[in-house]
Amino acid sequence: MQHSNLKRRHSHQFDQGNPLAQKRILIATLLTAVMMILEILGGWIFNSMALLADGWHMSSHMLALGLAYFAYRMARHYAHDPRFSFGTWKIEVLAGYSSAILLMVVAVLMGVHSIERLINPVTIHFNQAIPIAIVGLAVNLICAWLLHEDGHHHHGHDHQHHHHEHHHDLNQKAAFLHVVADAVTSVLAIIALFAAKYFGWNFLDAVLGILGAILVAKWSWGLMRETGKTLLDAEMAHPLVQEIQDVIEQFPQVEITDLHVWKVGKGKFSCILGLETGAMDLTPDRIKAGLAIHEEIVHASVEIHYI
Repeated sequence: MQHSNLKRRHSHQFDQGNPLAQKRILIATLLTAVMMILEILGGWIFNSMALLADGWHMSSHMLALGLAYFAYRMARHYAHDPRFSFGTWKIEVLAGYSSAILLMVVAVLMGVHSIERLINPVTIHFNQAIPIAIVGLAVNLICAWLLHEDGHHHHGHDHQHHHHEHHHDLNQKAAFLHVVADAVTSVLAIIALFAAKYFGWNFLDAVLGILGAILVAKWSWGLMRETGKTLLDAEMAHPLVQEIQDVIEQFPQVEITDLHVWKVGKGKFSCILGLETGAMDLTPDRIKAGLAIHEEIVHASVEIHYI
């Protein structure tokens, strides 16, 4: 039995975080906090329950943005902590998962509140609610622009097994979905307010609120599945697993006895590979050289059992 040579390191920093995203999320958090205060004050001063409710609703998004920023800070703070075998990237993923749960809570509250409004309509203060809702939408759009990934994603390796994957920053994506959800609810609220003011369709406020809740719940569920899969290392259905097997098939008289693949960063993977062979000249270094075509494999442990 032969093992690949390993240089013991105290920390595997496969992903150092995203300082630009951290700065943008901080700005978005501050903008959201200012808008939240304006809406709560506006609702209190103008006796508008709609504005007051939206202000408290926005507070949940501010909390989510703050959580995303905190995750970036913690990931960078513990970047060289030897307790993290494969770096601190999953702190950001954990924050994204937590944020997805919070987003689902927001969706449920939106749905419940909208159903209550449908059953028991309330008086809407249109002249005060519409301008503040428009300002809120503008703030949400600015935050969404700040948090939207610029599209310069890593597309993997340039060989015949090219994935063309977009490797998202899941923490940034979670924050982005929160502000997009808020922007969508603002658009729906503005439409409902104008329809109620000029056509008397007061019911539309509640109906569009229910529609918004369904959309937010759908986004939340998708984000939960994506981040949860990463946290649970459920990556064995990833195309990279088959590509690793294809590489090993190029070596004669070799059988895979153990294979584990998991994600350690945005588009970066580690793998443990156990092989059985009768070719006595086969070494772990040759196997790792064959795997080198897959640039997304940043750490590989190869064990060979000779028969």
